[in-house]
Amino acid sequence: MAKILAIANQKGGVGKTTTSVNLAAGLAAAKRRVLLVDLDPQGNATTGSGIAKTGLARTVYHVLLEQHTVAQTRLTTPQAKYDLLPANRELAGAEVELVDEERRERRLREALAPVANEYDYVLIDCPPALNLLTLNGLVAAHSVMIPMQCEYYALEGLTDLINTVKKVRAHLNPELEIEGLLRTMYDPRNALAQQVSQQLTQHFGDKVYSTIIPRNVRLAEAPSYGLPVFYHDRSSKGALAYLALAGEFLRRREGVGVAP
Repeated sequence: MAKILAIANQKGGVGKTTTSVNLAAGLAAAKRRVLLVDLDPQGNATTGSGIAKTGLARTVYHVLLEQHTVAQTRLTTPQAKYDLLPANRELAGAEVELVDEERRERRLREALAPVANEYDYVLIDCPPALNLLTLNGLVAAHSVMIPMQCEYYALEGLTDLINTVKKVRAHLNPELEIEGLLRTMYDPRNALAQQVSQQLTQHFGDKVYSTIIPRNVRLAEAPSYGLPVFYHDRSSKGALAYLALAGEFLRRREGVGVAP
């Protein structure tokens, strides 16, 4: 049965999609069966995985509206070899269309159930908002990973997200827990970043991943090539950091790491 992980932060520009794509690629490289769900209408996880988001006949939008199944909609990424449930701007309409529907917050959970045995991990790239799409991701997930920059406003947003997780756990998904906090786009020369990083580890302890994702040009470039960073520049600091994250994630989950 797949472990389902939502990757969420209502603040944009924190490396959420970069984390989703590269963690999926890292786990697939470690011979795990992975499905990445693009739940963001921007469709960046789709293009970052090498799939053109325009002209797709079936997307996660059709799955949420129960027009197609996950098995009918998923694609295999051309290079990284994980499966993808793609998204494009059509998904923005799903919130309006689902608002009066029954089980609207459970659509993704129910759609994933028939394929759960086919994967080791399902990663859900949530949109940068606490909306119905993100709610679907949190209700479907066993746990949530929170990528965040080490800056003041990120701490405020973290409080809001944790309160949302608590409400979802209380009312919709009692299994949901915080998987971990991931420090992204980190610049060790920035004194504030160091202070916020220390505050996170003091407050959340081992919930904070020891792996830190640095600011890195190759990470920023990779999506324009439709590639996870491993296949763009495997020796870059960004690639090595996400390989380390995949290893740390698997050690926590399975007690094993990833070979370099």
